[in-house]
Amino acid sequence: MAKELIAMILAGGKGTRLYELTRKDAKPAVHFGGKYRIIDYALSNCAHSGLDTVGVLAQYESISLSRYIGNGEKWGLNGVRSNTVTIPPRQTESGSNWFIGTADAIYQNLEFIDSYDPENVLILSGDHIYRMDYSKMLETHLHNNADLTIAVIDVTLEEAKRFGILSADENDRITEFVEKPPKPKSTLASMGIYIFNYKVLRQALVNDAKDEKSDHDFGKNIIPTMLAKKKRLFVHRFKGYWKDVGTVDSLWEANMDLIEMMDEDFYAGDKHYFRLFSEDTNSVPQYIGKKAKVTNSVVNQGAIILGTVDGSIISNEVFIEVGAVVKDSVIMPGVTVGRNAFINKAIVANDLIVPDDMQINVAGEKVLLVHEGVVK
Repeated sequence: MAKELIAMILAGGKGTRLYELTRKDAKPAVHFGGKYRIIDYALSNCAHSGLDTVGVLAQYESISLSRYIGNGEKWGLNGVRSNTVTIPPRQTESGSNWFIGTADAIYQNLEFIDSYDPENVLILSGDHIYRMDYSKMLETHLHNNADLTIAVIDVTLEEAKRFGILSADENDRITEFVEKPPKPKSTLASMGIYIFNYKVLRQALVNDAKDEKSDHDFGKNIIPTMLAKKKRLFVHRFKGYWKDVGTVDSLWEANMDLIEMMDEDFYAGDKHYFRLFSEDTNSVPQYIGKKAKVTNSVVNQGAIILGTVDGSIISNEVFIEVGAVVKDSVIMPGVTVGRNAFINKAIVANDLIVPDDMQINVAGEKVLLVHEGVVK
């Protein structure tokens, strides 16, 4: 049976700018917000948007990511009428190749997409933090009879240098697209969320694969080529929180933002947001000691706090000893913070033991990633 829309999530990035956090995990599998993983956002959005077929394209450290995603049960994307598949690069009759670029990753999996005979394909990144109803974007796409619809968000002129930047006319039809322009003409930024008419996409990918000079990338090649060929490209304007967490600073900022958004029910879900689904760690209840002090923080189950925590994200199985102070920091799962230790404006990587009396980033001039090389 033909499907109106299926989703393909690009989740193969190594995430080199997150350094030690992605040494053993793909970036989408990095812990976030005390309880979650980054990829929980894209998958939860798919579930709430009524999508029932999701392909997750994994590459770097694909085993850990595949193990976490499983059959999609955590997000309700499993069962007789739904399907979640993790797809790493594989050997075929034509050989065995790593995904070269974002477009190549989809091209190498055209057979998978063909098997569902979709009218449209939603292409997402697995490493962004946001809530979105893709069914609303599909409505925009169908209303405009579009070949491609790109979700966009307004950014500052300085930020615009980091994104694919679009210009659109009064009907929201895209008139210009430039990938990471040094001098942006617009502040309308691509979110890396696309809905393609599948027939148009398929032909574009086949043509691009034959071009030896191509980077096989959506932003650099596929979109500019479609625009040059006068295809129908439109924007879908998104108003809400969205963050690319590709760096240590942006990951820390997004965690801090979540603390401030707790009053807006960003986690639990209200009329504006969806509830976020994730893995249940089956941890014991959190415990906050008699002399402990916790203010303006998110503390997950399984955490034991005997010291002081302020403005921080505390993940599961974290142990903060008597006299320890954690301020404006993100503590990943399994961390122990020793007696009278002090941590300020930092991200502490999984399963570390911070020794007694250790002082970390006291001045707090910039965000510090704390890993084995720091605490030795």
